Amino acid sequence: MVLHSGNTNQANRRGGSNPLVGGRNPAFAATLTLPHHRLAEEPLPADTALQLVRDELLLDGNARLNLATFVTTWMEPQARDLMAECVDKNMIDKDEYPQTADLERRCVSILADLWHAPDQADVIGCSTTGSSEACMLAGMALKRRWSKLGRTGRPNLVMGANVQVCWEKFCEYWEVEPRLVPMDGDRFHLSAEEAVAHCDENTIGVVAILGSTFDGSYEPVAQIAGALDELAGRTGWDIPVHVDGASGAMIAPFLDPDLVWDFQLPRVASINTSGHKYGLVYPGVGWVLWRNHDALPQELVFNVNYLGGEMPTFALNFSRPGAEVAAQYYTFVRLGREGFRAVQQASRDVAMGLSARIAELGPFRLLTRGDELPVFAFTTTPDVTSFDVFDVSRRLRERGWLVPAYTFPANRTDLAVLRVVCRNGFTNDLADLLIDDLSRDLPELQAQSGPTHDPKASTAFHH
Repeated sequence: MVLHSGNTNQANRRGGSNPLVGGRNPAFAATLTLPHHRLAEEPLPADTALQLVRDELLLDGNARLNLATFVTTWMEPQARDLMAECVDKNMIDKDEYPQTADLERRCVSILADLWHAPDQADVIGCSTTGSSEACMLAGMALKRRWSKLGRTGRPNLVMGANVQVCWEKFCEYWEVEPRLVPMDGDRFHLSAEEAVAHCDENTIGVVAILGSTFDGSYEPVAQIAGALDELAGRTGWDIPVHVDGASGAMIAPFLDPDLVWDFQLPRVASINTSGHKYGLVYPGVGWVLWRNHDALPQELVFNVNYLGGEMPTFALNFSRPGAEVAAQYYTFVRLGREGFRAVQQASRDVAMGLSARIAELGPFRLLTRGDELPVFAFTTTPDVTSFDVFDVSRRLRERGWLVPAYTFPANRTDLAVLRVVCRNGFTNDLADLLIDDLSRDLPELQAQSGPTHDPKASTAFHH
């Protein structure tokens, strides 16, 4: 409820909280409380409402110092202007906004080329609200293809325990058994051997992750596909691979051109990525592509009128702004291959330089160093007993840094790490400041009698 002091109607007529913009009461905003449970009876001047909401948002963390998120936190002013111009366009109304729909089609074609589709004309794909929706769509296609085989058992999906939580949601929502391969020792993601060992005739697919959120490492997609080829030769089980490239599918084409992970592998049926991660676009936009029309059962696709013709659409969400798709196309136009390579290489260079400097501090051990995704994970060395990764995370937060600390999943819950995600906009200068703050914190952390966090509060991190 909004609580007003004095004459509410008179105050509202007088305008905002700034007397230089026409209001007579410079303390007007200070007399108000924002509604929490019900609407106020009276409207507020626009400037006053803006000030009050902005004031509350000051309590949020600084997005540029958020080293937890993979999501883009900086774009050029021109991109922000373009998004503002397109925010009122509804992506689902392709007949009303045909050029926005055409930009979406161009983005799909560009991604098909980046991911070595054997026949661009046969590729089918679409934009989504993010990788989670894209994964749901890919999973639906896998299950529908499996159901056409006439099998009667319970469908299952094989994946590493390091998958993003959206895959577990997919299995729950669509009644698929999740076969999560646990971590083991220093193996923090799915291996070809373990993938095959968990498959049977009711396996709808194997999910391979190009860029694990736990440590930034690539799963061996080509080895997994090769092992499934051998399995198909022995058993006749033709099990497709879906590559969850939420982050890596926008890194590998530019920085790892010799890595074979995409549609060059015939067993890869579909790929998803997040445009709002290393696609360098503000949230939320994702993409999912199928290598050909056979990989996406046609009964899942609906046609809408588009420029006097028909355009296929496949989505869980309907109304959403066209701004993110326009921004994705802008980014493709703006950067080209060489621009993407330069931006992603800069992020990888920052990550590798920062990880090396953290290792040199002494109390920390690297699990990864940022040479695949520009992401690395590290933990404390065995001789460190006065503090743990949760203490480090909490101390860095006092300076505004958001560096997540979390435990690994089943079989490695004994391992707790810190993870740093380096994105476009995180510079060597900011990395220097992070090292300075971490170095300043270490003497006090080392002087502690022991870790200060509650171990029961430590949970696995899904992001």
